[in-house]
Amino acid sequence: MTASASNSLITVNPDELRFQFELEKQTYCDLKVLNNTENYVAFKVKTTSPKKYFVRPNTGVVHPWDLCIIRVTLQAQQEYPPDMQCKDKFLLQSTIVNPNTDVDDLPPDTFNKDGEKSIEDMKLRVVYISPMSPQGSTEDDTVKNSTQKLDANSSETVQRLKEERDAYVLQSRQLQQELELLL
Repeated sequence: MTASASNSLITVNPDELRFQFELEKQTYCDLKVLNNTENYVAFKVKTTSPKKYFVRPNTGVVHPWDLCIIRVTLQAQQEYPPDMQCKDKFLLQSTIVNPNTDVDDLPPDTFNKDGEKSIEDMKLRVVYISPMSPQGSTEDDTVKNSTQKLDANSSETVQRLKEERDAYVLQSRQLQQELELLL
């Protein structure tokens, strides 16, 4: 079972980026970002080593109760890091934005920390796994299998999640109307 990191706006799974490290091979890790709120939440991904990683999408807006998958790709490396240790880190920032905001509509200062808006930071560390280690091969098989399943079922899952979200939003509105009638 994979761990997840959470703050009040979003939950991220897994809570660290694990890459099976092989020389001259590109590898990736998918992050699932779940919006825990009834608000639209914008996110931005930053890293201490932007030339080593390719992040898509690196900025986005997650609808209420919806899910977004961010793919972080480690570019092919020419040498092994000392002791297979990695000091790279990622910062995932999130903040509430206006309803129906699209990623293209985000102002440039969306993630600037000023007194008006609240920005939540989530730090994620990077772990390299040797392909020779039992942990590496097991993890790699698990990631491959789950990625294949994710790719095969992603459109169905996204559709189901959107339908569930819509049902919850409708139920919430109905409850709000009932509450207003009672008051």
